[in-house]
Amino acid sequence: MAETEGMDGSSPEEDVPLSFPKYDFIIPKKEIHIVTDMGKWKRSQAYADYMGFILTLNESVKGKKMTSDYNVSKPIEQLVALLNTLDKWIDETPPVDQPSRFGNKAFRTWYAKLEQEAENLVTTVVPEEQKEAVPEVAVYLKEAVGNSTRIDYGTGHEAAFAAFLCCLCKIGVLKISDQLAIVFKVFERYLDLMRKLQKTYRMEPAGSQGVWGLDDFQFLPFIWGSSQLKDHPTLEPRHFVDEKIVNEYYKDYMFLECIKFITEMKTGPFAEHSNQLWNISAVPAWSKVNQGLIRMYKAECLEKFPVIQHFKFGSLLPIQPAKS
Repeated sequence: MAETEGMDGSSPEEDVPLSFPKYDFIIPKKEIHIVTDMGKWKRSQAYADYMGFILTLNESVKGKKMTSDYNVSKPIEQLVALLNTLDKWIDETPPVDQPSRFGNKAFRTWYAKLEQEAENLVTTVVPEEQKEAVPEVAVYLKEAVGNSTRIDYGTGHEAAFAAFLCCLCKIGVLKISDQLAIVFKVFERYLDLMRKLQKTYRMEPAGSQGVWGLDDFQFLPFIWGSSQLKDHPTLEPRHFVDEKIVNEYYKDYMFLECIKFITEMKTGPFAEHSNQLWNISAVPAWSKVNQGLIRMYKAECLEKFPVIQHFKFGSLLPIQPAKS
């Protein structure tokens, strides 16, 4: 997707496209069943649109602080309210006593409530004239918070949340003028929610590579967070391993906020528990970090069968080959 285009293909000036493509909404389902199906995914319209969405947001947050001024539309406020509701349900569903330390079974109770209420929640964001889209879009919300059988969470679930937001852009609920708020307000609130879920129910990292992975749970905030820091006058990649600097700037920069969370959750030397990030701190420029993370995201998340086998395809993110 060209950077001059908006997330729905319109130019930045026109905030409300005159008409949206007509979709025949369907319930998204899995299409990647065996490793050789991965070629279908990489050639698909879903892959093109998903990566286009990630890169559009990557460009929009470049050089901007989370504390900067940006447009907060009604749909953005409604999405934050939706996530606040999920947060409230955590408070209403305390962990249960159980012998195993990880994977608290109370998460299944919390998740069952989401499964039951997902469409109602999405209805609060999607206007009446778009209500046929709700069952399709709600599937991505249900996929975005972790697996209730394994009580784990990873980058595939994070991708489902990005897909959820991408679908809301495609049906015109979110506009081009919402781009900063999508990352700084909605995705940021989602990260808070996921951290609370991870801590409350001691969720396992899904498909974690341990010390050799970038992070146990997230990836996208590192991409967007490194874009925020491009061309920063004083902060360089080597600074993010400095606790004093992290504490000073984490409210402004998503990348540093992620580092702060890691250091709160893990003990021991940073180079040992987060080796990949430690290596990244030696890269000379944030633009190089950003490019490298995008490449790594494609290779380690989007091109890995164990992650993508769970991705669901519908009318908004179709498995059909991308139009060239």
